[in-house]
Amino acid sequence: MSLVHTLASAIAVLAAATMPGAAQDAAVKAELAPTGTLRVGLIEAPTAGLIFVSHAKDGKPEGVTADLSADIAQELGLPLAVTLFPNSGAAATALQAGTIDISYMPVDATRRQVIDFGPGYYDLESTYLATAASGIADVSQVDRPGIRVVAIDGTTTIRASARTLTQTQPVGVPSVAEAVERMRMGQADAFALSRDTLQPIVPQVPGSRIVDGGFQQTQVAVALPKGRPIALAYVTAWLAEAKKSGLVRRIFDERGFRGDAVAP
Repeated sequence: MSLVHTLASAIAVLAAATMPGAAQDAAVKAELAPTGTLRVGLIEAPTAGLIFVSHAKDGKPEGVTADLSADIAQELGLPLAVTLFPNSGAAATALQAGTIDISYMPVDATRRQVIDFGPGYYDLESTYLATAASGIADVSQVDRPGIRVVAIDGTTTIRASARTLTQTQPVGVPSVAEAVERMRMGQADAFALSRDTLQPIVPQVPGSRIVDGGFQQTQVAVALPKGRPIALAYVTAWLAEAKKSGLVRRIFDERGFRGDAVAP
């Protein structure tokens, strides 16, 4: 971000902060949800996790990020519209295009160039799910000639996997469901993804195991289009309060992630 851009953003935030309550609320809504509806992009997978959502019996998305989105929409008194994406790369592209207003995804340097991030709510470790036939038990054993690695297109995980592998390279697939199917059909030996998301996938690939060690540590954070400093300041304050009040902890617990720590 340039110095001029940084100063302009700071001035915009300061100006909004000194407005009367009603005007400040209107400024936040105008920048965070310019259409009058909070358009949220969520990432879909067969099983909900700390990033991904799945479908409830009524067809609505359910998961940690769906609950967080509902809270921020309620806080602002805004209607909520959810768009589901097969991967975080597609959601990042939609943020960049301005067709959605907010999403949640792992942070990396490539994404910071095109979208803005608020605070993180979860510290993520990327690793591999390995098939029984591969005999892979440790992350270092993935990096061998002939090992067929799959990862989700356009994600920080595939970029980190590609950077750290020297003897083989990951093949991109569009979704978690596609990666799982390739593992089940014997068309891949290892699947790169976050450890928390891989855990419920293990039973879907009989004999598979999550390997020891990891190849990336990053945070999952709130993401917004660039050029919305008032909106960014608001979601930063909102998530800080949601962590302080215990809301994020309660959402984790209610969704079955009692053993996972909320990012400080």
